[in-house]
Amino acid sequence: MNLIYVLDIVGTFAFAISGALVASKKQFDLFGVIIIAFATAVGGGMMRDVLINAHPINWIGDLNYIWTILAAVVFTFLFKSKIAPLSKTLFLFDTIGIGVFTLLGTQKGLSYDLHPFIAIVMGMVSSVMGGVIRDVLTNEVPLIFKKEIYASACLAGGSVYLISNYLNASESIQYTATILTVIVIRLLAVKLKLELPKIKDDLFGKTT
Repeated sequence: MNLIYVLDIVGTFAFAISGALVASKKQFDLFGVIIIAFATAVGGGMMRDVLINAHPINWIGDLNYIWTILAAVVFTFLFKSKIAPLSKTLFLFDTIGIGVFTLLGTQKGLSYDLHPFIAIVMGMVSSVMGGVIRDVLTNEVPLIFKKEIYASACLAGGSVYLISNYLNASESIQYTATILTVIVIRLLAVKLKLELPKIKDDLFGKTT
């Protein structure tokens, strides 16, 4: 069991908890909580695999993802009162998770001989689309469409992976540089309240 796989499982667990907490806050029943946790944890990887026609789909080919999600749901039900206030801790796990999934998605895109730019996009899809699906199912505006630098950090991380891979850096350097790029950009964006520009004015004045 290699380090990346372990991080993938840890990221899946963290994403599943975040999904379960959102569903619980919305007062979903147990089945609803499981569905939202599942969508949050593996939705991005599943969408990536469908887009690139990769079979079997990630969670179908490895049942450890299912057991991890179910364990996260049970963990959330048992310790909700303890973990719900730990927003900073969950945020850090989420940030590490998107860093890992950016790496895994970009790697998989390249392994299917996709254009490097498309491979980076697949890294972003792996990282953020689970959260988008979660937000849509719970009637929320997806985070990546609102204010925080989220998907952009994933694109930057994927670019770093491509560059380090092109330079024939060691795998450890490639992995570390990719994940740290996503984490640092995400943390700085939140700490400094950075966000992408919005379209407020056109060439002729303010829009309505």
